[in-house]
Amino acid sequence: MGREKTVFVCQNCGYRTGRWLGRCPSCGGWNTLVEEAAVPQPKLKKRGVLNFLAQGSGPVPITEASEVEYSRFPSGIGVLDAALGGGLVKGQVSLIAGEPGIGKSTLLLQLSKGLAEGGKKVLYVSGEESAGQIYLRAKRLGALDERIVVLPETVLEKIEEAADEVKPDVLILDSVQTVFSADLESSAGSVSQVREVTYRITELAKRGGITAFVVGHVNKEGQIAGPKVLEHIVDTVLQFEGERGSFYRVLKVVKNRFGPSGEIAVFKMTSEGLREVPEPSAFFVSERNAGRSGTVVFPHTEGTKPVLLEVQALVLPAVYSTPQRRSEGFDPNRLSLILAVLEKEAGIFLRDKDVFVNVVGGVEVDEPGIDAAVALAVASSAKNKPVPPEVAVFGELGLTGELRNVYFAEARVKEAKRFGFNRVLVPKTVAEELKEEGVEGYGHVKELLEAVL
Repeated sequence: MGREKTVFVCQNCGYRTGRWLGRCPSCGGWNTLVEEAAVPQPKLKKRGVLNFLAQGSGPVPITEASEVEYSRFPSGIGVLDAALGGGLVKGQVSLIAGEPGIGKSTLLLQLSKGLAEGGKKVLYVSGEESAGQIYLRAKRLGALDERIVVLPETVLEKIEEAADEVKPDVLILDSVQTVFSADLESSAGSVSQVREVTYRITELAKRGGITAFVVGHVNKEGQIAGPKVLEHIVDTVLQFEGERGSFYRVLKVVKNRFGPSGEIAVFKMTSEGLREVPEPSAFFVSERNAGRSGTVVFPHTEGTKPVLLEVQALVLPAVYSTPQRRSEGFDPNRLSLILAVLEKEAGIFLRDKDVFVNVVGGVEVDEPGIDAAVALAVASSAKNKPVPPEVAVFGELGLTGELRNVYFAEARVKEAKRFGFNRVLVPKTVAEELKEEGVEGYGHVKELLEAVL
């Protein structure tokens, strides 16, 4: 009997090769090629998802294309509905990813409870827990309802049969990495299995008008595990974030075909489950010690609704010969650039200082508007001078020290003033455009620091 033929598949992008390579030629990832059994790829049949998208029509001018009205229904979780643009849509497929133990299963069980109370039938498929384990958690959360049907299963074909039998309004799959198709010989969680399972669940949802939620694992870097095509297939990508040992959780809408992206929903973890936080700005700045140096408020936004965040900095004499540069919720490489600009353009020497920056609340901020807040917080700690409690600041910092405009400036200013921050420090171009009382514009970081400190 001959040796079974195998192939090496990249677990990041799905690239296939007949021999092992240290680095994937397609995506450049190191040690991502895993040996799998080489089986013929199943021929693509006429999928329902294609029929759903085409709606039986041929090519037409865009001016003659009819507008589609998506009817929404509530999920039972108000902050989630607001983040998604007003509720859920029939046929919508959402991917929820987050660290192990962050509360994904808890959120989905509470979501099932809210949907069941709204008259929706929910099929909760779990490939990680038994029916008894799900029952114990549902009992603790008060989510026992006859309209929630539980199915512990990992075989995709059996899940499809159960969906055809139950005919649910909502399908929840926890998680996509534990489910496999019998048509493929590779193990569950492989690139080919994840891709096939996601395609088939999407087809099932589009064909039957089922709203689907799929749980995805994350890798050690915090990115969604599996091929990148996983995020392209689904309609909505939700990132569940939070720090271990803390009670707050942030659900960020990374992608949304039925509404704005970048919105966030904030929850508080309690013994009874996740509790909604309707005013995240008040939540994030509620415990702020405004009388101390190294703290400043930053109006953050990636979607349409801004949120006030507290940026903290701590500057100390270096303990070792190489100063430490560490940050939580902020890119450490960006922090190094800001420190270099502060030294050259503002005369604040930090080459022999340890610098620590933290965005309070566990929110990951990757927008350039936080640059001015980080610079001001670091300078405040270095000089040991507190920032006035009524001050909020935002703006991008250039390498020559100039302050640049950022998007949604007017919304940021309104959110800051709504919570009593009467001095909003912004780039000069923003102040000239808004011309509002309490909005102070500065063209250079040195001018900003001199005005405040």
